[in-house]
Amino acid sequence: MKKVVANAEEALHDIHDGAIIMLGGFGLCGIPENSIAALRKKGIKQLTCISNNAGVDNFGLGLLLQTKQIKKMMSSYVGENEEFERQLLSGELEVDLIPQGTLATRIQMAGMGIPAFFTPAGYGTEIAEGKEVREFNGKKYLMEHALHADFAIVKAWKGDPLGNLVFRKTTRNFSTSMARAGRVTIAEVEQLVQPGQLDPDQVHVPGIYVHRIFEGTNYEIRIERRTVRMSS
Repeated sequence: MKKVVANAEEALHDIHDGAIIMLGGFGLCGIPENSIAALRKKGIKQLTCISNNAGVDNFGLGLLLQTKQIKKMMSSYVGENEEFERQLLSGELEVDLIPQGTLATRIQMAGMGIPAFFTPAGYGTEIAEGKEVREFNGKKYLMEHALHADFAIVKAWKGDPLGNLVFRKTTRNFSTSMARAGRVTIAEVEQLVQPGQLDPDQVHVPGIYVHRIFEGTNYEIRIERRTVRMSS
């Protein structure tokens, strides 16, 4: 199956209004910038976005919040985005805040074909409302369901035409699990190399999980919160 496509627009051609999308990255590190820009240009509405965070006001998923293309965010950290806060408080945006470890595990379980699991995180809080609770060894646990998506969009450091992906350091967070959890997985890469150029021992996501891949352009290196001196 030919997996290589020319650009983000071609890779995202069948994403539709109301789609559930996972977007990889950690903070502003390793986010699929070209794909987010293409989603904005495409003008798709009513999206449910599953991501560790919601970007910042002028970068990452913040760009889709500006254009009101996101109906619901499922995230664990959203503290750097004023537009997100405004839409949440005004009732314009549905938000499902999920403990970070729970979010990561729900995605991982989807990729492994495990429908649900139990975790103590969130027991006794609002997060527990409506969820099944069981006791194991005298401790209460919540049942959480695996988290699936119509599309998983990730950014890797290197990839090959077979879809094998290599990530760098923190960019691996969430992305490797998301690539396994999407019904259709789209990967943009900084470098698209020839088959055989990737060391098999360094491959983080095997190509069997990836449906489309393209080499991106004009990547920015953003710092989410720049610190130049110690705070008092």
